[in-house]
Parts: sequence; structure tokens; C-alpha cells
Amino acid sequence: MANTRDIRRRIKSVKNTAQITKAMQMVAASKMRKAQQAAMAGHPYSLVLNRVLVSLRDMVSADSHPLLDVRPVKKTLVLLVTSDKGLCGALNTNVLREAMLLEQEKTLFVASGKKGASFLARTGRNMIADFALPDNPTFLQTKAISKFCLEKFLSGEVDRVDVLYPKFVNTLVQKPLLVTLLPITDDKAAGVSPSGGEQLIMNATATTGAQFLFEPDADEVLNSVLPYFFHFEVFQMILDARASEQSARMVAMKSATDNAKSLVKDLTLEYNKARQASITTELLEITTAQMALA
Repeated sequence: MANTRDIRRRIKSVKNTAQITKAMQMVAASKMRKAQQAAMAGHPYSLVLNRVLVSLRDMVSADSHPLLDVRPVKKTLVLLVTSDKGLCGALNTNVLREAMLLEQEKTLFVASGKKGASFLARTGRNMIADFALPDNPTFLQTKAISKFCLEKFLSGEVDRVDVLYPKFVNTLVQKPLLVTLLPITDDKAAGVSPSGGEQLIMNATATTGAQFLFEPDADEVLNSVLPYFFHFEVFQMILDARASEQSARMVAMKSATDNAKSLVKDLTLEYNKARQASITTELLEITTAQMALA
């Protein structure tokens, strides 16, 4: 049986760890609420913007803008969105596992997050850019990333732009999702891209309700709105990834705290047993000595 002194040291060590994980849980819970509110706040705006684009597409020709140009895919640019820090469960692992399935020869990567950048460097993937963002990024800060990806698509260096990120479903569920952002398609069929991920689709069913009038004309408005639409979708996905990160970290730290408390109970029980055994042994030795002197 373990020494009581060693058990006491382990109990103290586990209690200290529990205090740290509890503090991290509270911090993550505070950040989680803000991140979730920021992610959810943009959804109504995104839906309205999508409706505007559907109306625009119905008024212009299919080749009216290069962002609508669907061409054979020889090279794909993937924006890999991960966290900068760990201690968030399997969040990054699940996203990076999906990245491993992509064709290495035909895929270029842009990393947002230190975990993704280190993974790409470690596995020898073709990473052409690495962007750092704060915990609460603004639209202008994320626009630097989306502008870089947009320029690669317009120059013809890549034929498709995808985003791989942890999509926020709820506090307990975050799933890795591969979304095709460029080219923007008006396909009304199933929204699945050739890479196996979901595709960003301007769905005609979203146009129910009021009709839009565009001035000076639909083509000019489309030329202004389409790049902005792409920038906003990247911004929204990064906010979604931040909400997923804080939610996963809060759940992971809560689980670690609960496990530490359970371990303290087990160690305390083991300590009491060891202490009781030691007391019993001492009593037996005293009794034996008295009987020997009698």
C-alpha cells in the first residue's frame, strides 16, 4: 500500500490542478457567452444578404462576374481555421483529421490559428500564408484573410476556395465542416461540393417575401455586393469557430475539474485506508509487546 505521505502529496497536487481547471472553466464560460452572441448576431444579416444576391442573380447573366465563374478544379485553396491555444478537447484534432483527407498535391492552405499552422508545417502541407487573429476579431481584421483568398481566386492561381472550420452547433456539439465559398453558385440541387463538404448556395427559396429594386442597375450592384458577401461569410465562419473554441474549452475544463474532484475522493479513501491500516498495525504491535511482558 502506498505511503500516506505520498498520498497526501498527490491529493494536494490534484486539488491545485482542480483549482486551475475551475478558474479556466469560468473564464471560458464568460468568453463563450460573448463568442456565441457574436456568432449568432450575424446570422439574420447573412440570410438577408443571401436573399439580395438571389434576386441579383435572377437579373444578370451567369458570366456577369468572375466570382460566379465555375471552372475545372486543378488547384484548391483551403482556409484552415483552428485555435491558437489547446485545452479545448478534440476540437482541433477533428478539424485537422479532416484536413488530412484532402489531396495534398492539389490543395494549398491558408492557416488562421497556431494549431493549424503548426500542423501544416509538421506534415509538409503547402501552406502559402499564416494569419494571426485576436480572440475577438473584427470584420476588418478578418478581411485581410478573405482578401488574400479572393485575390488568389481572381488571379487564377486556384479554381476553388474552401473553408475548413469547427462549426458551432451548440455548447456541447461542434463539428468540422468544409464549405466551398468560391465560386458562388446558384445551383438549386444538393449543396455538396466535389471535395465532399457543404457548398455555399444562393437558394431561390430564400427569396420569398418582398422583391428588391436595384439602382443604378443589377450588374453594378452585383459587382459591389459579391466581394462583400465573400468577406462577410469568412468573417461569420471565423466567429463561429471562436464560439466553438470557447464552448469546447469550457466543456473540457468542466470535465477536467469533475475528474479531479473524483480523483481526490478516491485518493482520500485510499489515504484513510492506509492510515487505518497503519493505526491497526501499531495497536497490534503494542498488544503483542504487552502480552510478551506479561
